[in-house]
Amino acid sequence: MAETCPHLAYRTEGDGKSFDTARAFCTVTESFVQPMRADVCNARYGLDPAADCEFYVDPGASDGSETADR
Repeated sequence: MAETCPHLAYRTEGDGKSFDTARAFCTVTESFVQPMRADVCNARYGLDPAADCEFYVDPGASDGSETADR
């Protein structure tokens, strides 16, 4: 199982707004993610970002074409 997704970031501002609590942000989709999706990103509940996320990109891929099998 993969560890925390390398494409997950936590930001306290974005989309012209600021937040008191940092929110999960996907650097692949360039968007904030819902808490349930962040569970996948954080490999909670037996989930694996590389296998369970349709947006996952292998960080070792040189051109970004390596994605999870979806």
